[in-house]
Amino acid sequence: MNISNLLGYVGVGWAHSIEISLNESCVVKYIDVRHENTVEKLAVVHHTKEVPISGKVIVRPYPGKKIEHNGAKIELIGQIEMFYDRGNHFEFTSQVQELIPPAPVGTQPNGEILDQVILPFEFVNVEKPYESYNGVNVRLRYFLRFTIQTRKALTNLSKEMDFWVFNFQNEPETNNSIKMEVGIEENLHIEFEYDRSKYHLRDVIVGRIYFLLVKIKIKYMEISLIKRETTGSGPNLYNENETLTKFEIMDGAPVRGESIPIRLFLSPFDLTPTYRSIHNKFSVKYYLNLILIDEDEKRYFKQQEITLWRKKP
Repeated sequence: MNISNLLGYVGVGWAHSIEISLNESCVVKYIDVRHENTVEKLAVVHHTKEVPISGKVIVRPYPGKKIEHNGAKIELIGQIEMFYDRGNHFEFTSQVQELIPPAPVGTQPNGEILDQVILPFEFVNVEKPYESYNGVNVRLRYFLRFTIQTRKALTNLSKEMDFWVFNFQNEPETNNSIKMEVGIEENLHIEFEYDRSKYHLRDVIVGRIYFLLVKIKIKYMEISLIKRETTGSGPNLYNENETLTKFEIMDGAPVRGESIPIRLFLSPFDLTPTYRSIHNKFSVKYYLNLILIDEDEKRYFKQQEITLWRKKP
């Protein structure tokens, strides 16, 4: 299966088309990716540099029309887009390959495309240091951009095709449990414990809440999983919190010595690994938030960060 994109070039009642496709040798699988209000099926490529990113471009002139050109190129680009600063994109990976060499400076355009042409391409040793990401205020994308330079630069034919990158990780060498004691002096003292501090994206979080002292009339207790996206810096620093799930783990007043178990399956949720200061532009972190609500509707919070990582298949 190849994944491709078509370009319609609208002129006076006619259109050329451009199709970009990737070879199966560099594709791991296909996934549905949501961006803004659309869902697009994208190829997930091998994340290692040893596997080239290759494919072909098919150019089809409109029947009876020709494309006068001065060369064609394809670019492979990795960039970060900050939605509050849409005019500036930050490239961290860039390669260019000439598919049709341009004519020498000062000469006439060097060619015409009268019929369908197939242009193979291959990028080797592609740096893919970060995972692809579509967030609320930021997007990290990898894409191919094919351009035919026509006689008039303003009418250049261009088409982009996104692809997706996963960066798999080895299991952490150290993965300590989380154990903390919190409370309100002489009124509430609890101990909570999670079996680990680092989890892969389809893991299960196991823990418990142990009540050492209870003098507050607790009505119920909830736990939530929160994703926090941080972008920018200084006056342009934005924190976007999203509650991925929230559920009740206790109903009614606990007594001293009571232990409440926690079990949270991560696989149903659309998660990414934890990202820390990606290219100094953004971070994505995850937190477990424990909430106790008393009979007066007062809320008591305790938040704990956990690290998520992508396990090799």
